Amino acid sequence: MLLRLPRTSTILLLATVFLSCTLILLVTGTYIRLHGERLTDSWTVTQTTSAEVAKDDLRNDGSIKLENATLVMLVRNSEVTYARSSIRSVEDRFNRHYHYPWLFLNDKPFSSSFIRLTQNLVSGNATYARIPRTHWSIPAWVDRPKARAKMRDMANRNILYGGSSSYRHMCRFFSGFLAKQPEIQKYEYYWRVEPNTQLYCDVDYDPFKKLRLENKVYGFVISMKEIADTIETLWPTVQNFTREHPDYVHANNSLDFIVDDDLGVQAGTYNLCHYWTNFEIAKLEIWNSIQYRDYFNYLDQTGKFFYERWGDAPVHSIAASLFLDRDQIHWFYDIGYFHNPFTHCPEPASVYHDTGKCYCDPRNNFDRNPSSCSEQYQRMRDKASGK
Repeated sequence: MLLRLPRTSTILLLATVFLSCTLILLVTGTYIRLHGERLTDSWTVTQTTSAEVAKDDLRNDGSIKLENATLVMLVRNSEVTYARSSIRSVEDRFNRHYHYPWLFLNDKPFSSSFIRLTQNLVSGNATYARIPRTHWSIPAWVDRPKARAKMRDMANRNILYGGSSSYRHMCRFFSGFLAKQPEIQKYEYYWRVEPNTQLYCDVDYDPFKKLRLENKVYGFVISMKEIADTIETLWPTVQNFTREHPDYVHANNSLDFIVDDDLGVQAGTYNLCHYWTNFEIAKLEIWNSIQYRDYFNYLDQTGKFFYERWGDAPVHSIAASLFLDRDQIHWFYDIGYFHNPFTHCPEPASVYHDTGKCYCDPRNNFDRNPSSCSEQYQRMRDKASGK
């Protein structure tokens, strides 16, 4: 049976509904904008304040002060589902409050489908760029038949990615060419985000700002040991380079992180430790410095990104350990992170889990794994503080 209201009651009811909807839109407008709704054709998102953003991150007018930084992802069109998962995680845990831009890089043109399925997830501007062919190809000085033979040999020995040429291009790209991309050069900082990764904790501050205020230039979450068979001659090559450029090694370096025997660069043995670079928050000036450019070019001329399988993780980590002041490196311990198959899950539970900040299982924390280099990193920090 239909309930018929008097005309006056109907008008009052409609007015109440209208006012309620208006209030809901005003209250939830922040939510909609924070979650990446398309606001303009140019994808310029109006920044919105949030009670979860620290007060010192706000301007007087309530807008959020951003660093000159971007989130960057190297991704294939076929990885769009994994890319969307990572974007959603970073936006929900961090970027919905800040709206930092995203830069997507690919060695092939991005498909219209990839762009459509990702641009509605980001809360800041999105840029899609193709990597120049010269940054994703085998250089002229590499003996291609020799490289193919080396790849077959490593594949036959079941070395991870031993037979993959695309993996080698990726490692060489991140080692030497990320900072050369025209689309990234206008920024001071970047946060590398990999497809199919997850943030397990709320990031309730601006990591870029933290680096700037604390004079840090490189940040990581997981450290581990490299597969020795992939970098058989990397350390001797580094030793040769530092012999030619002893002045490049910083007086307050973090050699203790990568060498256990206290014998220095020339006599010491590399312990295989590196920062896992699929999560990396850093200042681009590191990779644009004369020290690093000379270092990368020296390594690249050997051809061993292809003859062996030198990874960007040990290449970056050795450089950071030698050329940077140890106090410029930061462990983002409070950021829970997963990249298959490893998890960084901060402890103790009373601080990170009972409060609802994180939802990972501390029992899966890779820091407990014998292959973790957390102990070496802490040892280096302890020596720096005189402990």
